[in-house]
Amino acid sequence: MKKKIIAFILPFLGLLFLSQAAYSQIIDDTTKLYYSPKTTLQLYAQDVLRGRYLEQPIDTSLSNLQNERYWYNDTAFYQHLGNTGTAAQPLFYYPPQKIGVRLGKNVFDRYAYDPYKINYFNTRSPYTHLFYVQGARGEQVFEGLHTRNITPRWNAGAAYQIITANQQIGPAAGDRRSRSFLDNQAIKVFSHYRSENENYNLFFNFTYMGVEQVETGGIIPDTTVQDDVTAPSILSRFEEAPVQLTTALNEETRNNFHLMQIYRLAKENLKVYHVLDWRRQQNRFEDTTLTNYRTTIQSYLDASNGSLNDVFTIYPDYKLSRRRTIDITNYKELQNTFGVTGNYKLSSYNAYAKLRNATMAYSAQSPLPTDSTRFVPVDRSDAYNQVLIGGDIRLMYKNLAELTGEAEYQLGSDYRVKGRARIGGAFATLERTLFSPSRVEDYMLSNHFQWDNDFETSVTDRIGVGYAGAFGTRQYVKLNAHYTNIKRHIFFNQNAEPQQLSGNQRLWGADLSHHIRFGPVYFKNLVAYTNTDEADKVRIPDFLLESTVYIEGFLFKQALFSQLGVQTTYMSSYYADAYMPVTQQFYVQDHFQVQGYPVVDVFLNADIKTVNLFVKMSHVNDQLLEPVYFVTPYYPGMRRSFTFGLKWMFFD
Repeated sequence: MKKKIIAFILPFLGLLFLSQAAYSQIIDDTTKLYYSPKTTLQLYAQDVLRGRYLEQPIDTSLSNLQNERYWYNDTAFYQHLGNTGTAAQPLFYYPPQKIGVRLGKNVFDRYAYDPYKINYFNTRSPYTHLFYVQGARGEQVFEGLHTRNITPRWNAGAAYQIITANQQIGPAAGDRRSRSFLDNQAIKVFSHYRSENENYNLFFNFTYMGVEQVETGGIIPDTTVQDDVTAPSILSRFEEAPVQLTTALNEETRNNFHLMQIYRLAKENLKVYHVLDWRRQQNRFEDTTLTNYRTTIQSYLDASNGSLNDVFTIYPDYKLSRRRTIDITNYKELQNTFGVTGNYKLSSYNAYAKLRNATMAYSAQSPLPTDSTRFVPVDRSDAYNQVLIGGDIRLMYKNLAELTGEAEYQLGSDYRVKGRARIGGAFATLERTLFSPSRVEDYMLSNHFQWDNDFETSVTDRIGVGYAGAFGTRQYVKLNAHYTNIKRHIFFNQNAEPQQLSGNQRLWGADLSHHIRFGPVYFKNLVAYTNTDEADKVRIPDFLLESTVYIEGFLFKQALFSQLGVQTTYMSSYYADAYMPVTQQFYVQDHFQVQGYPVVDVFLNADIKTVNLFVKMSHVNDQLLEPVYFVTPYYPGMRRSFTFGLKWMFFD
């Protein structure tokens, strides 16, 4: 993987050199121009659609540079498999933002470029950044981005992202030749054009992501260390513990094409727009040596004098073949959105219609009756044509008060509505989402799981109130309280199969963010509480805490700006969802309680002209409180690791 990064950096720097040479033909050598973040501006397509053509300098701050959550495209809290870039699901419950047909395989969403959230640029000179993170245990993140203005009104750019990780558990963890178990590579190409009279804007992007994740299935409890195989949190030799899977692999590829055109008919008062979205997602799970798995499980059972009831097996059944598994799903979607929008001094509006055409193809393999060494595909395909209409309205008075409402309706089925009111820093929200089950929840064709469900739609109602505001120049507070009711909740049960409840799941909670500064000392704290006593199928820790304290200031006669601090993340004990690699779904389990555990990092962030860098010791308290901690059942968290990272920016 390092060779891949080097192979990319060399032509990337060559492109930078050529861009500089081309630009020097325009700028006279005797002219003094100082390029900086102030001359490299970024904007978002959704802001332009809303009538807010906001060009802002790129972010060069050190804030959260060392925080792993901010290395990806989604900074929310996630439950994952204990390592960088692995399959993950949001830690907190959110209803789906997309209604209508959807695939439902989302465990790599946080690492993918979102076509609707890509930032575009307006640069006075070619701009390049290189972001690189390297951990002592094989964690690696890299992004190289280059963009430049082709004309004063036309910008284009591209980025390349790599996320890799080494295996930390199982026999392969001790063999450096076979330790790499995650390879995630992504590309985005983007462009923005604005006409000379500023009436027409075009935004285009193409994104790709390819992921290969070796599946271990998690460790098998080591009965030579403990007597109770249902309490693996006290394992002391988890690195050498056998893992469930040794030859399984998940592959996912995504392609997205996004084109938005906006035309002003009457300045900002009336605009028409069209959005074209094409996306494809293919998922492939394979294990070509099922006999190895059966031998491993049987050896475990013989050694422990146990039965299959003592441990949940990854492969509970063999529907088609006992020799190998190759399961493939292929989802394609073409969506056209046509809309009108406008902005006034005290209001704005938006109305649209969507035409969505989707296809879903499933494939598994079955041996020939006459020759078990030869296989034939077992296929099924479905098609969906849907029409959705929606819109939103916004009323505001200066920055003192705001009232917004939005709605979307899929003809004959799903809908979502949301309202928000704000007065000063106080706000309240009310939303309802009625949504159909995902395709994975409705149908599965696999060698190990097969179902064909006819679930009803689910309904999520959510109420929220809160306050956000600054107190002087040194203190900021944001408080949010919420109540959620889920009707006919669909989840993956203890057998890793989808199930729909007839009753309600109710949860409520609050979160508080507080930032305060005393001279050069900064305190940033977040605490979240969630009560799921009436939502036993929604698994969220009662408490989540993230606390950061650091000293910020200049060193060496103001040559170096730095932050030196400590960050602690803590989640209380709870029965976290387990992970099923065959279907790429997290599912409810009741036998493994993930312990409450703090992870402490010590870090130093520094700013040296156009280079931001950090060094940190991750999980400095490793083995001080517990021999090992788990983030997902049978998947231990990362051990102590020295991590280095930098963001190097070029403005000319």
